[in-house]
Amino acid sequence: MSRVSSAPSEQNTAARLLLERLHAHGVNTVFGVVGREAAAILFDEVEGLDFVLTRHEFTAGVMADVLARITGRPQACFATLGPGMTNLSTGVATSMLDRSAVVALAAQSESYDIFPNDTHQCLDSVSIMRPMTKYAAELQRPAEITDLVDSAVTASLTEPVGPSFISLPVDLLGAGVPEGAAEVPAAPPLPAKPLATVDADWQQKVTVTAELLAAAEHPVLVVGAAAIRSGAVEALRALVERLNIPVITTYIAKGVLPQDHPLGYGAVTGYMDGILGFPALETLFGPADLVVTLGYDYSEDLRPPMWTRGVDKRTVRIAPTANPVPRVYRPDVDVVADVLAFTEALDAATAGLEPKTPHDITPLRERIAEFLADAEEYADGMRVHQVMDCMNSVMAATAREGEGTIVSDIGFFRHYGVLFARADQPYGFLTSAGCSSFGYGLPAAMAAQLARPEEPVFLIAGDGGFHSNSADLETMARLNLPIVTVVVNNDTNGLIELYQNLGHRRSHDPAVRFSSVDFVQLAQANGVEAVRAGDRAELISALEKGAGLGRPFLIEVPIAYDFQPGGFGALEI
Repeated sequence: MSRVSSAPSEQNTAARLLLERLHAHGVNTVFGVVGREAAAILFDEVEGLDFVLTRHEFTAGVMADVLARITGRPQACFATLGPGMTNLSTGVATSMLDRSAVVALAAQSESYDIFPNDTHQCLDSVSIMRPMTKYAAELQRPAEITDLVDSAVTASLTEPVGPSFISLPVDLLGAGVPEGAAEVPAAPPLPAKPLATVDADWQQKVTVTAELLAAAEHPVLVVGAAAIRSGAVEALRALVERLNIPVITTYIAKGVLPQDHPLGYGAVTGYMDGILGFPALETLFGPADLVVTLGYDYSEDLRPPMWTRGVDKRTVRIAPTANPVPRVYRPDVDVVADVLAFTEALDAATAGLEPKTPHDITPLRERIAEFLADAEEYADGMRVHQVMDCMNSVMAATAREGEGTIVSDIGFFRHYGVLFARADQPYGFLTSAGCSSFGYGLPAAMAAQLARPEEPVFLIAGDGGFHSNSADLETMARLNLPIVTVVVNNDTNGLIELYQNLGHRRSHDPAVRFSSVDFVQLAQANGVEAVRAGDRAELISALEKGAGLGRPFLIEVPIAYDFQPGGFGALEI
């Protein structure tokens, strides 16, 4: 059997070409965990491209996902073969459902020994990754690695934005490449933004949408992250301010209007009525007679049943891809177009319209303000809305105007973040709306800090999700990222306890209740300074200390939830 040489020249290997091509596409960092393929690749072959070692491959995937989301440029993550690849797959799924341009790489058994499910640590990685990626391929000949990277980047930057995957047999990765084969064309320039599908008649639909706006009494815009990816934020602000149209966003589009903007009606969650004990969705959407969903993506978890209440409505969907969910959302006007181009064209087409009169949501704003002002001292622990208010206050005092990032891990508290967290810039509030995997918060915060090194980053995480991935506290300490982490701890998977009560009117502790973990000691053991805060004053003091420390800092906050299962009867999930 013919085998590729395993002792190539250092100058011309598939590994070197791989890293050179990634770097040519703007990738400066690869996040990951290396295995026995270290004999083939050191990750120092290309100047200007660094490797960040994480404690878990999921962390590597999420860091690439969030860095890609904030920068709008492709990012890369790496894992070894077998279990490394399967660990990475959840991070890949996150970048698929949360729409980030990630190039995921994983080693594979030697090309002559790929017998999935029989060879040691050998799985059919391409078949595993293909359903959750835009592109998946395995390297067959060393000289082809450049073409695979080009294809992976192009696929990742085509809407819906998402990950690509390349499987790298160890022998081929370290193999020499003939001099002639190593001479490859320059990398094609990256598109200024993700590539969108465009209807041939989209401009005609601008006219139809303008007519609907003219006829509407109380239109609202529902904005998703595709509007941010397209670069439409400034055009969106100009349009809504001229026409006086309210903006409602998905979780991850918070910040397209600054927090205190009068037309910013907030981000919505299906849990908001139950959390607030108030008909929030009815207040937001009931009077609206036209809903324009701009950059709409069903994966962001703002679902049509949330807005189909109150008066009869017309709906318009503007997105960079064809509608994948017509069974649940069939708009009156469906426009497949670049979101920025459509927004600018709509602005021009409505130049003669008089400003609208936004419907009044004062009772909802008062209810939210009431929660944030809650000064009560609870014997069984702080409430999450109090924690969020403290984080908002210190973030506002710490960050320059329009800056700062609040990151949320996954759990019941996350929906408090959707409602209460301050966001004054696009992606000023970060969470995983699509995949929502436990443990997302720590790697997401690290990536946010790398993307915005001069801005404060605060992380809120629950004890369950945080401890599922807490080993990477050491990574945060090693990188000396000055993130302020708040772990809200009730020794319980609180959201699951809510579900138990919704379905059974009682909870079952063995399925949700943990024994106590001392997160202060855990942080200290990993090189992170930490304290415990039991009330507002202690938390504000700790947040202020952490914000000025210049290195990682963790605050453990005992909390409790006050949920009445009956209040969540209309839960939209």
